[in-house]
Amino acid sequence: MGATTDDVVRAAVAVFGDSAVVAAADSATDEPTWDLDVRSYETHDRVEYYVDLFSNRAKERFTARMSRGTRYEPMIRAKLRASGMPEDLTYLALIESGYDPHAYSRAAAVGVWQFMSSTARDVGMRVDWWVDERRDPARATDGAIRFLGYLQRQFGSFYLAAAAYNGGPGRVSRGLTRFADELEGMAGEDRFFALADQDYLRAETKNYVPQLIAAALVAKMPTKYGLTIDSLPPYEYDSVRVAPGTSLSAVATAGGVPATELRDLNPALLRGVVPPDAALWVRVPVGRAERTAAALDSMPDEQARGYRTVRVGESVTPTSFAATHGVSVKHLRWFNPVVKTTKRGRLVAGQSLRIPEDAALTYARDIPDPSLEKFGGAGGRTIAPVARRPCGEARGDAGRNRPSLRAHRTGAQEHEWAARDATPCGADAPDQEIHNRVFQVISRDIWQRQVTKVHQEVQWESRRHKEEGDREITEGRLPQDKEKEIVS
Repeated sequence: MGATTDDVVRAAVAVFGDSAVVAAADSATDEPTWDLDVRSYETHDRVEYYVDLFSNRAKERFTARMSRGTRYEPMIRAKLRASGMPEDLTYLALIESGYDPHAYSRAAAVGVWQFMSSTARDVGMRVDWWVDERRDPARATDGAIRFLGYLQRQFGSFYLAAAAYNGGPGRVSRGLTRFADELEGMAGEDRFFALADQDYLRAETKNYVPQLIAAALVAKMPTKYGLTIDSLPPYEYDSVRVAPGTSLSAVATAGGVPATELRDLNPALLRGVVPPDAALWVRVPVGRAERTAAALDSMPDEQARGYRTVRVGESVTPTSFAATHGVSVKHLRWFNPVVKTTKRGRLVAGQSLRIPEDAALTYARDIPDPSLEKFGGAGGRTIAPVARRPCGEARGDAGRNRPSLRAHRTGAQEHEWAARDATPCGADAPDQEIHNRVFQVISRDIWQRQVTKVHQEVQWESRRHKEEGDREITEGRLPQDKEKEIVS
């Protein structure tokens, strides 16, 4: 028997990576089909409400988000299909972020799939001072598929998995236990709607699945609802293995790639350079990989590197040091997450600091600290960053860690350096370990109970740190997924 289309897609994604395959389109039919159970619930009152919202009052915004999604949806569908997941889960990204790689919520969730930093690390993404893979549509999709897969296996329902993705698996699990009698006799996706009928889930979570269903209905029948969707070029690329510290400017020069295009293909690189601690795959337009790799091989190191290193000769303020070397304090800080200062806030003599090149700064992103975690209501207190434990470390050990602080010196001209102990968790950790860590860490209501105590500690530590100075940030590293290997 010949290979099916699914077999071909799954094999091609595994071999060639993210952008080599676009999911095959369904045969043209007058009536669309879904691989989630949409039809059974299209007359539900909340579903009808959101269908009306998306096709009327919010029609312009929904259309804009759908148009943006035409760039990423083929890649997302190919990855979902290769993983054996329903392709229509792509509409979770539509309602989460409108397919915006740089979406940033009031709770500090980031990217197309709106991951918190701790959750992203737990499912194998790199999130640190230099790299934030939540902003990478392909890497974040891999993480979302992994997380949703765990949730579906736990709850036996994609709609309950979606509810847990939004509201936390702990809350959903406790709700199923608490209302077991009310849910008796319910099966499949009906269990979500039965749980949502109870006075238990938050309103946002109750409405999350109806929004997903409504989005799937409108998105697959845009003409019926009066929507005109503009199409964007698909998210496609080749990749080149690039040495630590190499600037994106050097990659652009080597490959003859316009700056805006290269920056768009590499949203996870925050400082305009490959991080100093590891070589990474850098994305270039399709067909430019070999040329880029060859040119980088022949480029002198000092030309390719996005910064120069300078030794601090005498103890001076960061402002004075930055001015001496022609950069701002903010840009100096971007390239030096680990800085030693005295109690008076002056740089300790003898340390070496990176001075960014102007060309590298062209590609850098002015964004909040990727490790920020915000909790609470619309106001959202910031606990930054939340302490976490290394892979394999006992939970009791992590409990003795303290969140480090981001403080500003009162009356000083420069920002102080933040402090954090960032230990990576790799995607090569055993699945069961990551499975356990996800459900121990992610539940938002568990976090809520911890916030009050942590906030009190933060207030006390903040007063002390105003007198004692800052701590250091250290960077973590997480491995990359499969891509077409063109090694420079």
